[in-house]
Amino acid sequence: MEFSSRREALKFGAKAAILALGGGFIWSLSAKASPLVLLRPPGAKAEKQFLKSCIRCGLCVEACPFDTLKLATLEDGISVGTPYFEPRKIPCHMCEHIPCVPACPTGALDANLVSTAGKLDINKAKMGVAVVDMKNCVAYWGIQCDACYRSCPLIDKALYLEYRRNERTQKHAFLLPVVDSDICTGCGVCERACITEKAAITVLNREVVLGKVGDNYVKGWVKEDERRVDDADSKIKLDIKKATDYLNGGEL
Repeated sequence: MEFSSRREALKFGAKAAILALGGGFIWSLSAKASPLVLLRPPGAKAEKQFLKSCIRCGLCVEACPFDTLKLATLEDGISVGTPYFEPRKIPCHMCEHIPCVPACPTGALDANLVSTAGKLDINKAKMGVAVVDMKNCVAYWGIQCDACYRSCPLIDKALYLEYRRNERTQKHAFLLPVVDSDICTGCGVCERACITEKAAITVLNREVVLGKVGDNYVKGWVKEDERRVDDADSKIKLDIKKATDYLNGGEL
């Protein structure tokens, strides 16, 4: 009896270890999300901070009045139990009071990121940024279509039309959708409205899509940016001889 009990205990221990390892492996796979398709709710912190703060409670999903948000499963390819949305199916409807944000108990959805002067402002949201596929957008073919433009909640701001002469026909003008990444909230309404089989305007993760110029470049025509030149360290001494030698083909 003692030998049998010991054997059963060993079997149970081995099964538990296998399940624990397997569960950990599955969880690690689910946590490796494609950064391109991650569209978090309004006010979501940067992805790493968000995942540390989110407790997978689902309260933001319950608070969403349009069923936009859903909790990720293993099949979704992102961290299990975390909220996200797919704009092609159901975009963010830009609720004025942003109910999903105050519903978050941990601050993973940070009200400060979607507020102006202490008041919730959905126009401050940065869920993603819309990107136009110029090769497959029919407007760039010369076919008149402004579906994405007309649907934009921030029309003529986040998304506007650029008029350009159609050199091919010499008669018609292109009405080309252009995104202002500074204003685009990433709500995805434009993607949902796109008429092509696969959307030619897609909302993607801002951190992946947008570039960063760096502090070494200054917009001289912007007063606030030009002040950085005035405040810069002017004590740096340049070696004129080295610069001249370099320009003349010498080595520094």
